[in-house]
Formats: sequence, C-alpha cells, structure tokens
Amino acid sequence: MDEYSRHLKLWHALYAMNSGWITRKFNMTHEDLHVDGPALIVPNHVSAWDPLLVAMSLRDKQAYFVASEHLFRMGPVSKLLEFVVAPIPRRKASTGTDTVKACLRHLREGHSICLFAEGEQSWNGRNIPIFPATGKLVKSSGATLVTYRLEGAYLSLPRWGKGVRRGRVYGHPVGIYPPEQLKSLTPKEINALIERDTAEDAWERQRLSPVRYIGKHRAEGLERALYLCPRCRRIGSLHTNGNRIFCDCGLDLEYTETGFFSPEQPFSNLAEWDDWQREKLSAREFNRPAEDGLLFSDGGITLTKIGSGHSEEQLGAGALQMYEDRLVCAGHSFPLSEISYMADVLASRLLLTVNGEYYEILSSNGVSFRKYLEIWRKH
Repeated sequence: MDEYSRHLKLWHALYAMNSGWITRKFNMTHEDLHVDGPALIVPNHVSAWDPLLVAMSLRDKQAYFVASEHLFRMGPVSKLLEFVVAPIPRRKASTGTDTVKACLRHLREGHSICLFAEGEQSWNGRNIPIFPATGKLVKSSGATLVTYRLEGAYLSLPRWGKGVRRGRVYGHPVGIYPPEQLKSLTPKEINALIERDTAEDAWERQRLSPVRYIGKHRAEGLERALYLCPRCRRIGSLHTNGNRIFCDCGLDLEYTETGFFSPEQPFSNLAEWDDWQREKLSAREFNRPAEDGLLFSDGGITLTKIGSGHSEEQLGAGALQMYEDRLVCAGHSFPLSEISYMADVLASRLLLTVNGEYYEILSSNGVSFRKYLEIWRKH
C-alpha cells in the first residue's frame, strides 16, 4: 500500500471514530464539502482545534493540513502524526518557501490541502490579515479554491483560554472557485476574495445573536492576550481568577458567558481593549521600568535554537527584555534590525529568525509575548 492510500484509509477510519464526540464537545453543526479534484481549502483561524473542526466538513475529502513546525518536535507524538496524517510543516517566523513547494507538490499529485492563511489563531476574535503570498499559491496551484468559515469557535476555545466552553459552533464552505475562474483574477484579488469570505467578528456576531458559552474559569488566561491595564497603564500587572480579570490598582471586571465584560467599561469586549492597548504601546503611552531604555521584561524564559531536522539546542534561561532597539533573552542580544521574522505560537511560544538562524522563546508562566511582537513590527 502506498503512503497516500494509507492516509486515505486512516482518514475515513479516524473520521468515523471521532466525528461524533468532536461535534458533541463543541455543539457543532457543519456542512459537508463536495468538490471534485484537488482543492486548496482556506479557513479562518480562531482556535487550536480548528483542523479538527474543519475536518468535520471533510467526510469524503481527505486533506493534508499545514501545521506549525513545533508539532514536529514532540517525540513519539510527532512520529505518530506523521504516520497517520502527514501534516506539512510550516516554520513560523520564516519565509515558508519549503511549505509552498510541499503544498504545490501535493496539489499537482491530485491531493487536497488545508491552509490557515492567517498563519496563527486570532487573539481578539477578529481576523488577522492573510499571508500576501497566498493568492500567488492559489493561482499557481491549478486547484479549486475553497473558502471556509468557522463561526462561534473563538468563544468556544479562545487562544488565551483554558478548556472548552460549550456554546455553538458552525462550520461551512463559503465559496468554491474552480481554476478556470481563478485564471482571470490577480493574486491580490484572490487574497481579497479569501479575506471577504472568511471574515468573522466574534463580537459583532454576539451582538446580533447572543449565545452563552458555558465553562469554568472563563477569564483565566486573559492576561496572555491583554497586557496593559487601562486604569494604571502598567504592563504585566493584570491577573485573572475564575471569571474575573483584575489589577491591584482597583480594576476588576467579569468575563461573562457571552464573552463581554461586566461592567462594559472601559471596554465591552476583548477586541476593543486590544485595539486600545496596541495604540498605547505604539505611542509608548504606558508606565515603564526605571532602567534606561527598557520598555518591559518578563522572567521564567528559556531560549532554544532550532536546527535542521527539527533539532533543538537550549541556549539558556532567565529574563526576556525589550528595549527600543533590541530584544535580550537569557543573556543573548538580538538587534531588532537583524530580526527578519517573528511570530507567536499558541499562548507560550515566541519564534524568531535572526540572520538566517531560527530560535524559540518559551515561557513557563503564561507571559504575553504579544507586546514583544508589536514593538518589533513597528520598529
């Protein structure tokens, strides 16, 4: 039996064994995808379970998923994943050239691909701009483009949160575009089409049709997404417990079952707070440490260099510090001008490429890496 035949048989077996409990766990309804020939499926990306949720619509359409490279550094688990579903590795914080080549090879062999073109899960319940090269990949693939949208999944399992909150999730293909139709579009027009079809705003949907997402400790982990207190304007002073987010300056809000804050001041939802904190961070309108040039810092950090073949070399542990012109981690200094790519993965990993070398920064205590990423993007 060749490799593809094995993957196809395992796909059908795994679907039969797992579709029931996955849909029950998320209270999910879905529409099946029916399309002939190879397809490039592009969904929005809102939770760590998105590959499994999208797969619920692929009962009869086995697909290879593009996955973050860190999944290939999990020992026996990685070996099992590679044997069963053979995900396509994507190094975050890199150009992704090898990933594009692997996708094109699969598509030209008649296989389907699922690509989360935003590159990472949403932190605030709204879409992230997709990779600019996505349209070029779609156009050169010769495959049918399928846009797909997950609705309600962000509030079921927010990137920063702990555990599934049972509410309502709906997954469905939005558009099916055969290669003949795509020929007349430019890559930029294809990107615009994808962003239009996959657009999802969790808060707008909740305002129009509120759904309760029931779970324990709803607010815990919010400090991974929210790093700046709107009352005292300190970074890293926010804490969570149960359903509350608070600061020792007196700020105290409940994260409700509908995802809104109570009271709804100074912000009604996470996205509004996130817009505000990124604006203040960019303008440097926050309280800084006394050390000259230091913007903020966090402890409990380890620095690892990632080599070929997913090898790892630990370089040290200690503090992570952000200055106006450099990032310092465990005693190693990285000038911002030499960092070509940076990305955060899940809620506890920061990946960066510096002068062609690939590094991973890992937190042991729920640090928000978002503020480091924002400073680098604006430098």
